Amino acid sequence: MNVTQQRALDRQVMGWLDEAHTRILKRLDQHFHVSTKDGARDLVTDVDRETEQFYVGKIHEYNPHANILSEEGYGDAVSSLAGQVWFVDPIDGTMNFVTEHAEFATMLAVFEDGKPLLAWIMDVVNHEVIHGGPELGIWQNEQVLATPLNRDLNEGLMILSGYRLLRGEMALPEIARQALGFRIYGSAGISFMHVLRGQAVGYLSAMRPWDYAAGIVLAQSLQLRVGRVDGQPIDVLQSGSVVVATPSTYASIMTIEQSN
Repeated sequence: MNVTQQRALDRQVMGWLDEAHTRILKRLDQHFHVSTKDGARDLVTDVDRETEQFYVGKIHEYNPHANILSEEGYGDAVSSLAGQVWFVDPIDGTMNFVTEHAEFATMLAVFEDGKPLLAWIMDVVNHEVIHGGPELGIWQNEQVLATPLNRDLNEGLMILSGYRLLRGEMALPEIARQALGFRIYGSAGISFMHVLRGQAVGYLSAMRPWDYAAGIVLAQSLQLRVGRVDGQPIDVLQSGSVVVATPSTYASIMTIEQSN
């Protein structure tokens, strides 16, 4: 897909997101059903499912041959990045959606023959979208985003998984101690947006593909470092612990991990 085609697709998906924004906020004012998946804190709502079905329909209208890896199961069983593969997280931060009616995101990413093409993360309540890709550049709505300053861990805020911090996993307590400060947002999309805007120096959590696909496309396009906590390269079809950070912070986190 050439740059002109990418730009057209970006505009098209921004239209989908505008429609999703309206649909989701309207549903916030209505009754919706809440249930659980893998545990009492793993929530899913009618709005998650409706939003995913909306995206899947739009993607298949755009490209009937696309494969879709999605959180709520309305996509496909994807085992390869051959062809065009989309990642869909309809409501990222469902607990926040249910309890706060704020601090939740919706995310899409598209790869073509294994290469990251474009991604979109929308803070739904604030109607802010970070979007673009390696060839288009990265934008927040209509403003170009610059590469964040290369600050080290002790010079900025680190975003962490609260659950795993409490359990002492992945050297998170030591990372939190060495950071200037740490934050917990409860949404991968919202967390990625803070790092992409340079408001935080990094984000570390265990995630599934739809949680991090959009974030890593955008982060790598801004020259941020992305990888597994164990130092291995990311296989975007696999779940695992993912870190995205400035180069200096990434190096500091890897040093801490290796010493623990």
